[in-house]
Amino acid sequence: MSMPVTPTKGNLIATKKMLKLAETGYELLDKKRSVLIREMMALIEKASEIQSKIDSTFAAAYMALQKANITVGICSDLAELVPEEDSIELRYRSVMGVEIPSVTMKTDYRNEIPFGFDMSNSLVDEAMMRFDEVKWLASEIAEAENSVYRLAYEIKKTQKRANSLQNIVIPQYRATVKHISDVLEEKDREEFSRMKVIKAQKTRKTREKTDEN
Repeated sequence: MSMPVTPTKGNLIATKKMLKLAETGYELLDKKRSVLIREMMALIEKASEIQSKIDSTFAAAYMALQKANITVGICSDLAELVPEEDSIELRYRSVMGVEIPSVTMKTDYRNEIPFGFDMSNSLVDEAMMRFDEVKWLASEIAEAENSVYRLAYEIKKTQKRANSLQNIVIPQYRATVKHISDVLEEKDREEFSRMKVIKAQKTRKTREKTDEN
């Protein structure tokens, strides 16, 4: 269905410009959607790899903790000596206008043992380092999964806008351009026919006057 626009040459030019803008807008949205999908698929793959690492690292960490508990008893007292994690820093980077998180840690505690050798042994140290590795992997997968969620939401929104342009707005503008063009062409044909009739009438009158003379 064409838009209700008065069929004039000015409106035809204006509608063609709007059609061009809509087509350009669709092309940009389509490119944006492609970039976001590629970014999301890469992050999904990354999250899957991190999850596999987390599963194996968790298993190794709990095994190390069990061994530590056997040698020094329940490690709850030692666990209380481990400082709270306050080094997480959250920043954002932009992907086609979408702000996705970037999680980093200011300080690396992986090489720091918060208790003395007299309170623990190598098995306790290993358990702590394993769980510390889990902590780092958890921050990485949180970043990846949150980014995937944000990108998926933006892709859905972009897809909706692109579909609206492709299936509604652009066809309407094209129909309007065709309608105005058809009306103007019909007017031109009518005007041409009218001028031919007028010219024929003038020619006939001229001949009649010539014949009278």
